[in-house]
Amino acid sequence: MQHELVKAVSGPLATQERAAYKALSEARDQLEQGQAHQHSAGDEPAQRGPGRPPKAPVRLEHAAPARAAASRAQERLAQHREHVAKSIRRSGHASHLVDLERGGRRNGPRIAAAMQAHSEQVRAMAQQEGLRQSCVERLENAERGVPKRQATIAFVAGYVRQQVAQRDVTPPASCALHAKLIPSYDLERVAPTRTVREGEPLRELAERRRAPWCAPGGVFSALRPEAHDQLHDEAKRLAAVFQRSRATVEGRNGSLSLRHPQLRGRDLPRTREGFTAMHHFFLTRPDGTTAAERFFGQKPRSMFAAIVDAGELAPAPLRPPRKA
Repeated sequence: MQHELVKAVSGPLATQERAAYKALSEARDQLEQGQAHQHSAGDEPAQRGPGRPPKAPVRLEHAAPARAAASRAQERLAQHREHVAKSIRRSGHASHLVDLERGGRRNGPRIAAAMQAHSEQVRAMAQQEGLRQSCVERLENAERGVPKRQATIAFVAGYVRQQVAQRDVTPPASCALHAKLIPSYDLERVAPTRTVREGEPLRELAERRRAPWCAPGGVFSALRPEAHDQLHDEAKRLAAVFQRSRATVEGRNGSLSLRHPQLRGRDLPRTREGFTAMHHFFLTRPDGTTAAERFFGQKPRSMFAAIVDAGELAPAPLRPPRKA
């Protein structure tokens, strides 16, 4: 969604801002030329010899308003582009499963509403600047991803509830695991992606939310040390379940673009599905695990065995092969 918003609004606004800055420079030069001509008008001779006539200078009463209008347009575009950049950045923050300011978990409708609100702010700026229809279509394409994000949040929340239910912990501990422990480790996971100044408050917030429950007298203090460590490991694993789409996550798309450029935009759906199956069930990491094995938590069937079972063997030829 952020990528589409940048291409839809930020790029065209940057182009308009560069054009406004160029117009401002030209208006400033014309004003300076008019002022210089006014000061040197008394030194010119009364009669001029044959030759090309002098270029008519820009009148000051016209140059000064033009410069002021160009300056206002350049400042307006700069402010709008900065406002759009902040809205796009906040939409990325709003797509997190955990509120980065308070540290609490958020549900799918709340995340979708926050993302839609920031998208509407970007749309208002685009309409105010009168961007082209193609930019509006990109905005609509970005907004179509909001319901998908809400469905993704619902799926992740259901998976996390199922995993916690399988741990067979008491209701106070399970509630604290959902409300405090998992969000705190999610904040710690987000902190390394920020700068040092922005990441340190996230780590402090995570520690504040986790400390009362792990301190003596808290919910987790009654557990055995082994169970306590296992619960923290499980919280770290569940906090990493929700992964936003980033450059490192989109490795398959980059691999296809790098290794198969001739297929971009012209590949068949069956070929693309075959590449997807190879990526999920065949390619392994250095530890020997596939993407499907890491997702389902168990080793799936052999991909080639499944292909052999699903495929049909070619029939025997009607005639025997001829001898050479």
